[in-house]
Parts: sequence; structure tokens; C-alpha cells
Amino acid sequence: MAWKFSVLVVANVTADAPELIQALKERASRDSCAFTLLVPAPAAGSVGREAARTRLDSALAAMRDAGLEVQGEVGDHDPIAAVHDAWDPTRYDEVVISTLPTGASKWLQVDLPSRVEKLTGGSHVTHVVAEPPRPVPPTTPAPKPEKHGVLAPLIAAFTGKR
Repeated sequence: MAWKFSVLVVANVTADAPELIQALKERASRDSCAFTLLVPAPAAGSVGREAARTRLDSALAAMRDAGLEVQGEVGDHDPIAAVHDAWDPTRYDEVVISTLPTGASKWLQVDLPSRVEKLTGGSHVTHVVAEPPRPVPPTTPAPKPEKHGVLAPLIAAFTGKR
């Protein structure tokens, strides 16, 4: 029986980012891996947990479509507490943390990757930086052009109507 590495993946806004999925595919290409995606709730309470569940479901679908073996769970709204609750050194071999770039990332402001490395007793922690999802602009149909007859300029000139 071949050894299968178990990787805890911590992500929220970037959970279905192409950069994270690519990093996980590269990791899986080196060794047999099973991933667990932990999505900390964006806020406390049931509304935050429901938002995290929606993001988790979307990210799991994208990861599975990419051929990754992955399961998932929603965690506490504090990412350190979420990792603390999920971390089990007998279950996981390493951690991958996905954040937004410096400046946009609240997780980097609290130095989450280093804190998780300390919390997990020095386990290997990989940090993936992903761009924020681009909002899709709402589409509205172009206004229909007004229909003007051939004589419209003459009518406007004589009557003042346009």
C-alpha cells in the first residue's frame, strides 16, 4: 500500500482561485495526496457559516473538476481558531494556506502562515498567494436607437422638436 499524504488547505476568498488549484495539482503530482479544504466563516454566527458553506461547496466542485481528491469543512470565523480546531498531527502531514496579496489580505496582516506553522509544531506550511476574484459586471442591454425618418432633421429645424 502506497503512502498518501494528507494536506490541510486553509482558504476563504481564494478557495476556488486558479492559483490555489494549480498549487494543489502540483503538490498532488509529486506524491499521492488527499486534501481537506477548511473554509473559516467570514463572520460569526449562522450567516457567516452559511456563506462559508456556499464558498466551500463551490470550491470543492472546482477542485474535484480539476481531478483533486478533496473533502471540506467550515471552520470558526477566526482562522487561527479554525486551524486549531481542525489540526490533528496524526491526521495531517502539512498545511497549505491561500491568501490574497499583501495589502488586501487580512490573514497576512496577522501573519497567519507563521502562526499556523507555530501552532502545528513546525509542520510544513506552504503559502499560496491568489488574486481576488474579479466581479462580473452586470450586463444591461444597450438602449434601442430612436427611429428617425429621412425628414427628421427638417422637422426638428422647423418645429424645435427632436
